[in-house]
Amino acid sequence: MSERQLAEFADKHAWQIPYDTSPRHLAGPGDARHVTHGLAAAGWICTSDPLSTHLVLTSPDRRHRLRFIPESGYLSTWWHLSSELFGDEPYWYAAFGELVPAEVLAAVTDALTAPSPAAQPDPWQTLDAAGWIRDDSGLARSADGMGTIEHRPVSEFHDAPDWHIQIHEAASGGYPGRRLWHAHFHQHTPVRLVDAFVTALTDTAPLQRGMHEQTAHHSAVRKPSPLTPRQVVDAHITRITFLRARARSARRPQTKPVTPPTQAGTAQPAARR
Repeated sequence: MSERQLAEFADKHAWQIPYDTSPRHLAGPGDARHVTHGLAAAGWICTSDPLSTHLVLTSPDRRHRLRFIPESGYLSTWWHLSSELFGDEPYWYAAFGELVPAEVLAAVTDALTAPSPAAQPDPWQTLDAAGWIRDDSGLARSADGMGTIEHRPVSEFHDAPDWHIQIHEAASGGYPGRRLWHAHFHQHTPVRLVDAFVTALTDTAPLQRGMHEQTAHHSAVRKPSPLTPRQVVDAHITRITFLRARARSARRPQTKPVTPPTQAGTAQPAARR
């Protein structure tokens, strides 16, 4: 990616007053460049028509692809991340609705471009540590009741044990509330990607949104952030620099692994004097 593209990101956020917005599942989509800039820094290339409203990014080895299709309907899939058929590796995909926070989706794409961990994580342990409440059916709920995460078992209604995440308005009169956004991970999706999504989604640290940016729901809590616009931009540039260096290191296995910055991708307020 070019310096001009980073400069355009900086120009947009330099004029936005950042507001700490929580919980994350209600923070709204934010800036999609958290996702696209991260993949570009990792060497992914744009393989779609530059004049199309559809965006397709493809990994350097052509084994993974991300599609962004913003006209697919209010409650349908806008983001589609998938593998390509390669040898004996199983096909998988992950789909995300319009209002999924870009920072949460970026955690998935960052994990995809990172080396696989020696031990696979357990998303249920992540949910338990975050305080989400599990019931006997294996469904976890957020404290406000607006988020649910389920690993559906095979049954007469479900032919594959996929992961389903839904964010919806609170139930009223015994009826489920309107769905705000969703995410779906195919059964063969690497579990480290599911855990990366769950970890980022359940993180209690707020996300930064501009004063007039869209949130997923009116109940999202917005407070003036201690961060300056410059710090928000610097955090983005720090993350992009790290991802670019990690990708270069991966292409040179003999080099020393790149150490991630502290809380990469999350802006931190300056120390008070």
